[in-house]
Amino acid sequence: MIDGFGRGAPGASGETQRALKDLVAAATVRIHGPAYGYAPDEPGGGFLGSGFFIAPSWVLTCAHVAMQGEGREVTVVFEIGPGSGEGESSVTGSVVAALPEPPRDALAARSFGTPGSWPGPDLALIRLRRPVEHPCVYVTERPAAFFGGAQVLYSGWTEVGGRLKRLSGYCTVQGTLGGWGDPDEQIRLGGDLLPPGISGGPAVDPARGEVVGVLKSQLVGGLGGTSIGIEQLRSLPVPATMAGAESDDDYQAVFHAHDRYHADRHTNRVGTGRTWADVQSGLGAGADRALTPQQRIILLGRLAELPPPVSTRGLLDLLVRLPNVHSVDRYPAPRSWRDGLGALYETRGGEAALELVLRYCMSVISAERPYVTRSTAPAEEALWNWVKWVADDRLSREFRNEITQLWSAARYRTDRAQRRASPAYGERPVEGEGSFVLLELEPRGWERDSYDWRVGVARHTGEVVPVKEDSRGTVAQDLPARLTAPLAEAFRRCDEPDSPAVLQVAVVQAQLGLEVDRWQLSPDEPPLGTVRPVVVRCSNPGPPLSEDEAREHRARWNRTWSVAMRGEIIDCEDGLRVPVPTDEDLRALAYETVPVLCRFGDRPDGETAAGLSRVVRGGFHIALLRRGEDRPGMVCADFHRRALDTVAEAGTADQLPRTIQELRRGVSAGRTEMYWSDGVALYYDDPHHPLPGSGQLLEAP
Repeated sequence: MIDGFGRGAPGASGETQRALKDLVAAATVRIHGPAYGYAPDEPGGGFLGSGFFIAPSWVLTCAHVAMQGEGREVTVVFEIGPGSGEGESSVTGSVVAALPEPPRDALAARSFGTPGSWPGPDLALIRLRRPVEHPCVYVTERPAAFFGGAQVLYSGWTEVGGRLKRLSGYCTVQGTLGGWGDPDEQIRLGGDLLPPGISGGPAVDPARGEVVGVLKSQLVGGLGGTSIGIEQLRSLPVPATMAGAESDDDYQAVFHAHDRYHADRHTNRVGTGRTWADVQSGLGAGADRALTPQQRIILLGRLAELPPPVSTRGLLDLLVRLPNVHSVDRYPAPRSWRDGLGALYETRGGEAALELVLRYCMSVISAERPYVTRSTAPAEEALWNWVKWVADDRLSREFRNEITQLWSAARYRTDRAQRRASPAYGERPVEGEGSFVLLELEPRGWERDSYDWRVGVARHTGEVVPVKEDSRGTVAQDLPARLTAPLAEAFRRCDEPDSPAVLQVAVVQAQLGLEVDRWQLSPDEPPLGTVRPVVVRCSNPGPPLSEDEAREHRARWNRTWSVAMRGEIIDCEDGLRVPVPTDEDLRALAYETVPVLCRFGDRPDGETAAGLSRVVRGGFHIALLRRGEDRPGMVCADFHRRALDTVAEAGTADQLPRTIQELRRGVSAGRTEMYWSDGVALYYDDPHHPLPGSGQLLEAP
């Protein structure tokens, strides 16, 4: 952590604490059903719960609160000048995102979640239907919901004596509920009563003066309840294609508006009220920080003027290339420039901390853009001017000269007007050399159709960064639902716009027919294999290879990457099942050969398994497996013809996973010419990315 970054001073005045409570209360709202026709202070009229303005025209609350509205419509009720007697105002809002989204099927949606059991993270974004003037909270940019002290300030609405009243108070932080990385991980709160209606209100760290969570639930029959960390908003859906404007991504739109709001109010020369930065400074939240609260808000405002990162993967690459930033693998991973800044708070302290922040800013200036606008170049220059001002005031001449050279290199780029520039921090990995998602499924031999599992991100270096694992056993039919959140997080860390990452599924040989590509991670999503390449590989440890065998295996793999592949049907002739050729015959096949097992089936029998073992021993790292019931007399001619054509048309090994994905997409879309491929699995065992614990050494490609 950067020198106790952000610890509030224990001696903050009572006036400052009251100012913080006023700021929180001013942004806290009531959520009602869409039919708003009642006296404002009465409990009738469909009072659903609390919420708060997170950015201009945006309200954050719990999904179980917002989704009680009809047709995703709600009414947001807020005070005009809290405590001023100016009354209340109401505005219609639409729920644009819920985490998680309920199924579209009405019957399934009714049983999906209730106020006490909505699945995590239980958050919802409401967008106002018309512009209104209102205050907004300040949201932490830290990577996880931890606190500067042992208390949390909360705010919301509830019914008291037959009327709706504002409520605030303090709870003690007692720990967490759920494991690290769970989408429903919650902060346990105690010490005060959290009455009905308070759900959706803000949870504030009073030591730092920033919102860190959203109140989710109350403890039945006791004091306290739970809060969801604000960082879970990072799991909002990511656009599948390259963003062309800030509004294409709700997450970026909300937090860009949030940061510009606070920067504008802090630099306003006319206003006289205390801003969030003023209150944070009074709390002592800037003690020992690399930046004061005022500097931080100005910097975040500058970052919010720029187009967002192209992808989470690109942002992670940028961060790990900074000096002494060893790991940013928290869950969920950073997604915006403000998240990247927050990820630096757990690194070095002292002068080095400020240098790190400024180096990060220079990397942001040079980073690739998903799009550019007329204001992009001025925004880059404004950020540079801020960096230069801070460096001139506090840092060495040597460092100032270094960043000046970086700015000179960035400002004379000729590709500024291009839609997507090359990254300044290194060449983009070619197909097959980037990160991919690894799902390992290990059957529990004593429990039929039950698995332990691990999800990780495999980098081009061979390192596998864990995302989530479970060794308690999950039955096969529950795997898609249990893996939805960890897979979504892993995909976000690897995906590029228009280029979803490959999912490699490692299973024992007897389970290679497992149809992971048909999984639907939510009831309304298409099958997994239609939205990204899904391949299988074998987790059974094979016998050690001799030097000659290892050389042959490398040669076969490298050959499929350098010349056009050719398919070979090896277990079927004229519609009749035949044994897979012997080891010697297989090894006699050309190195660019891709075996096609027409008679593989869903649950391979002993003969099929033995044949596949011979294929693996022969050094073939790629094969097509035809799953489905193996029926005597099955006509295979069309499958043979089209499978061989597909391998040839794919060209090289790096293109085959996406070729199979296109076939799966075509089958799902009802393209009859692709029906032949229904059930085909791609065996793809990359020797340059051995499975963890396999004992294989990395080999140069």
